Amino acid sequence: MLRPRCWLHANCSGLAMLKQNFASQKKKPVLTLFTKNPCPLCDEAKEILLPCMDKFVLEQVDITLPENSTWYERYKNDIPVFHLNGQFLMMHKVNLKKLQKQLEKLEQQNGKP
Repeated sequence: MLRPRCWLHANCSGLAMLKQNFASQKKKPVLTLFTKNPCPLCDEAKEILLPCMDKFVLEQVDITLPENSTWYERYKNDIPVFHLNGQFLMMHKVNLKKLQKQLEKLEQQNGKP
């Protein structure tokens, strides 16, 4: 039986997989949810998004934090609000068809099938 020379070599395949997963996460589109706590409509929206969460990275911005006062002024009466890669996408509720269409468009722009 061959033994690895060191712990690092024994786990190289695991490290490679972690790096690959991290790299693929960085390439995923970012869906930003502008929210506050509590926000039952935002919680509902996140549940609706569950089936397609593997297609994007969900970033949440709490508009009630002092550093997000600009977003608060803009969206205080409209949350949940979603941006995709920094561009406004939708507000008030999730439109899965619109989201999927935009995700497909981004994939095509990035040269993915």
